[in-house]
Amino acid sequence: MAGTSRTKARPQPRAAPGWLAWLLAARPATLTASIAPVLVGTGAAWQEDFRLPVFLATLAAAVLVQVGTNFANDVSDYERGADAPDRLGPPRAVALGLVSPPAMRRAALGAFALAAALGLYLAREGGWPVLLMGALAILAGLSYTGGPWPYGYRALGDAVCFLSFGVMAVVGTRYLQAGSVTPLSFLASLPVACSVTAILVANNLRDLDSDRRAGKVTLAVLLGDRLTRLEYVVLLLGAFALCPPPLAVGARPWCLLPLLALPWAVVLALRVWRGASGRELNPLLAATARLHLLLGTLLGVGLAL
Repeated sequence: MAGTSRTKARPQPRAAPGWLAWLLAARPATLTASIAPVLVGTGAAWQEDFRLPVFLATLAAAVLVQVGTNFANDVSDYERGADAPDRLGPPRAVALGLVSPPAMRRAALGAFALAAALGLYLAREGGWPVLLMGALAILAGLSYTGGPWPYGYRALGDAVCFLSFGVMAVVGTRYLQAGSVTPLSFLASLPVACSVTAILVANNLRDLDSDRRAGKVTLAVLLGDRLTRLEYVVLLLGAFALCPPPLAVGARPWCLLPLLALPWAVVLALRVWRGASGRELNPLLAATARLHLLLGTLLGVGLAL
């Protein structure tokens, strides 16, 4: 049953690699997911206001929330049986015995606590809506694969990723800088939401079979292989199709800068659609994350110009 803890033999500890184990658990290749929306939200506010301390605190808090989520996911997936020895993705620190489950849980809580501390400063700058958004972001990170009702095991990961790492992150960043939510910030959030969700879809496509065996019901498990590939293609190419709409609410033509990266998106979409599978998806997943950051950077710059 999805979400049910499984009894597993504790992995034999390996030679302690120090900070490298924590770097592995933080999954630096995926941290672009938290950086891109801050760049776009800042770009959407640039013409009205820009405060460097708020920008840096927002960026740090966003990265810490994702690091905390990755730490929590590392230990929760191990304890629920999703990180089996036949895992196709990059190795996980707890599953390898590099970090104990209690230590990983403490690290996750520590990352969330630091994010919350920054959130208090940001709430002082932006008021109670910022406090609410920060609390929702931390709750989403904690309950992705952990807690009594892990939504990542109930096919809701894609939707929550779209809303929290896309729409809310961009709109919230713009609100922090300029004190308002605009149609422009909402429309600018949609390309970010699509491309960041494509990263998760690539991950779940790769892990489809192992997740099914472990009882982890992702949307990919429900849709099956072919429809999950279609979801990836629609999200990735849809991110670029959604770059022009901000023009209708006052954005300058520079917001079309992300279209420079469209050929790369087409290449990735074709490789996934044509059947890349298993460990072949690891470099494609990393490339999708880099493309997401490039899209966010170009869109943020385009909105600011």
